Amino acid sequence: MSESLRDGLIRALPYGRRYARALTGSQPEGDLLVAESLRGLSAQRLKEGFTPLYQLYEAISGLFSRKGFAAEYDVAGFAAEYDVAGLSVTQRQLLLLITLEEVPVEMAARITGVSTKQAEQELEDAQGRLHKNVQTSVLIIEDEPIIAMDIEQLVLQCGHQVAGIAHTQADAVKLARETKPGLILADINLGPGGDGIQAVAEITSSFNVPVIYVTAYPERLLTGETMEPSFVITKPFDPLTLAVATYQAVSSARTQAV
Repeated sequence: MSESLRDGLIRALPYGRRYARALTGSQPEGDLLVAESLRGLSAQRLKEGFTPLYQLYEAISGLFSRKGFAAEYDVAGFAAEYDVAGLSVTQRQLLLLITLEEVPVEMAARITGVSTKQAEQELEDAQGRLHKNVQTSVLIIEDEPIIAMDIEQLVLQCGHQVAGIAHTQADAVKLARETKPGLILADINLGPGGDGIQAVAEITSSFNVPVIYVTAYPERLLTGETMEPSFVITKPFDPLTLAVATYQAVSSARTQAV
């Protein structure tokens, strides 16, 4: 591996981890996917037109799509050809690359090994399926009232119900126990009101629920050194980003429960 590629991959790791965790639905499985992808990159040089991050995305996508990967590495069945909502692996990868990782369509097509035209067609089909297949109730944990209102509108635009809005750690735990939401959308820093991660830890000790964390600094949560979120989106975000992240989180929870 060239020095420039190695240095670039080190900087790219947090975003590779976010992508891989979203694909697999969990931190341990996503980090395993990244580790195995990095081994595969050890003998490579930087490809023309690629950045180290794009080359990492390509390696992750290729390994995840490989037949036998799930069985070989004991990864949950989320790598099946089609998931519970009928989206193919390529469609899930394209959605995550373009909406969550903000990769241009042309580059996302190269990363996933399809033409730009096919990528555009796959995206159109996948986006149409999103609103039909995943609707749930969402508990919003956000200490800033105006931001919470904006997030509430995005949640409603995605076709979900709002189970409640909690501004503090204590309120979040109380509301979650009362409403039993299908998804938690949590800010990490609740200011004087506590800590979003601690609130979620307390909630999930009582019942299982998928969680998406919202932060302006995702790289701080994606070091691979401690137990960290499986799903992270960056402020600010748009309805499609939320729709894709919600779909991945809820679908992953359903798949792992089967």
